[in-house]
Amino acid sequence: MSYVFDPPAVVAVPVTGSESRFPVHRIYCVGRNYVEHAKEMGFTGREPPFFFMKPADAVLYVPEGATGEMPYPSVTADLHHEIELVVAIGKGGRDIKAADAAGHIFGYAVGLDMTRRDLQGEAKKQGRPWDVGKSFDHSAPMGPIRPAAQAGDVGNAAIALSVNGQVRQSSNVSKLIWNIAETIEHLSRLWELRPGDLIFSGTPEGVGAVKAGDLMEGSVGGVGALKVKVV
Repeated sequence: MSYVFDPPAVVAVPVTGSESRFPVHRIYCVGRNYVEHAKEMGFTGREPPFFFMKPADAVLYVPEGATGEMPYPSVTADLHHEIELVVAIGKGGRDIKAADAAGHIFGYAVGLDMTRRDLQGEAKKQGRPWDVGKSFDHSAPMGPIRPAAQAGDVGNAAIALSVNGQVRQSSNVSKLIWNIAETIEHLSRLWELRPGDLIFSGTPEGVGAVKAGDLMEGSVGGVGALKVKVV
């Protein structure tokens, strides 16, 4: 088979303790999935989960212990950080029950859902999709994937992010409105999940702006840490 041009390389994220890499298929993100973050964004209650997507090549991989560099994106003056637990799907399926969800999880990672908040806000006002605010180049920095068996009690893990040494976000994964199993159940009703899918599970309260030169340091207990400098 020939192509009109060379196909792009597969986006793949290293796996902790292995020479193998996790090939990324799709990136799903859950909106407003922590109670206090929902409140700071002007919403309350346990609304049904909703999702948006990022392209696979939005991944900006950062080895643990290293400092990644994220270019400040174009056409924005309000770039926000959102620290998240990332769930890596290893077994696909449709209409997966929450009780069976754990069997579909390969592992977990620490990620950032970077957001052009001003563009997202304008899209909301006009009833338009969020793509320009969420789905841009380098908008999904993340660390290596830790296999589920090595990640400990992820459902009760601390999650936090600091900017230039000052804590901005600090919470616990147990405060998710829709937990990981429930999220997989809802998501798999809408799309057939495939091996290689990543789910950014939502961010706690404390989101805020960063500028060029700022250093973001995030972590999820038992999963890992992530350092990214905006350049």
